[in-house]
Parts: sequence; C-alpha cells; structure tokens
Amino acid sequence: MSHYNSNHFGCGFAVGQELRKLIREHPKAGAPIVLLCIGTDRSTGDSLGPLIGYKLSRRKLRGLTIYGTLNAPVHAMNLEETLANIKEKHPDALVIAVDASLGTKSHIGQITLGVGSLKPGAGVNKKNLPEAGDIFITGVVNFSGMFDNMLLQSTRLSVVMQMADCISLGIFSALLYKEQELLRQ
Repeated sequence: MSHYNSNHFGCGFAVGQELRKLIREHPKAGAPIVLLCIGTDRSTGDSLGPLIGYKLSRRKLRGLTIYGTLNAPVHAMNLEETLANIKEKHPDALVIAVDASLGTKSHIGQITLGVGSLKPGAGVNKKNLPEAGDIFITGVVNFSGMFDNMLLQSTRLSVVMQMADCISLGIFSALLYKEQELLRQ
C-alpha cells in the first residue's frame, strides 16, 4: 500500500506511476479496466469519487469503462446493483475502486493506493455495503470523529478538488501509458 500527499508537486504523476505498476503486476493485467467511482454529489466530502469519474469521462481512453460520475453517481443506494451489473457486463475486468475516506487531522489530503478491495461506507458506520475493486484508491477528505456524516457535509471543497485533480491525473497517466504500450505491440 502506498500513500501520497495531494499537496505535493507531482502527486498525480507519482500516483500514476504506482498505479501503472499495480496494473502491470496484477493477475488481470491484460483485461479491460472498469473504474468504479463511489460517492455522491450531494455531500462535499463524499463527492471525491463522482468528481474523478466526471473528470475522466471527459477524456476518451480505450478499454476504460467508468461507473460513478456527477450525473450518475454510485452510492450506498445503488452500489450492490452496480457491482452486479459490472460482474455481468465485465466479468473479466480489472476493477479500480475509488472512494473518499475519513482519517486523522494530519492525514487530510492523503491518498492511499493498493491492491485489494475497499469497504465503502466503513468510515460512516455503513457496515452492510459490499467490498469493491481489485485495486483501490482512497482519499482522506476529513477527520473521523463524532457525527461523521456532518463532517462529510462540512468538508472543504478545495481539499476534495485537489485530491480529485491528483487522482484523476494519476489514473489518466497510468491508463494512457497502458494504451500506448498496447499500440506499440
């Protein structure tokens, strides 16, 4: 698992370099990629996923399918249905799941990237949501404490946008590099 500070210059390229490595080393390395951006546009703190989905949907990358944008968010109410849809339509895909998270005050703005599934809603005590993804990316948007749902509502948009910029640049650069490798073959 790797950690990146979204405030540091070059964060997006560092995330992209690590993501490229994780994709290349994953057992599903040659498979089409599904980007699952979890969250809602109705809460500033939980809008990280849909913002990333929106930003990347405006760029046309071959072999990438995106679920979760500002116009069509994937959240607690439709996550199970979306996962079933992905399993049916993209059974062999490598799923990269992106979600906001809560942490300590000193970790606000930190991005975590690793192999495995993420557990959506764990930070706000929604324990009944299924795990998602083969590779995960999370961004700490605020600190965890009492009234976590209120903290998500009062999260600074600038924190979320800076992380969305870094993560979407990282994903774009990793997938663009993968696309260029395929063209060279």
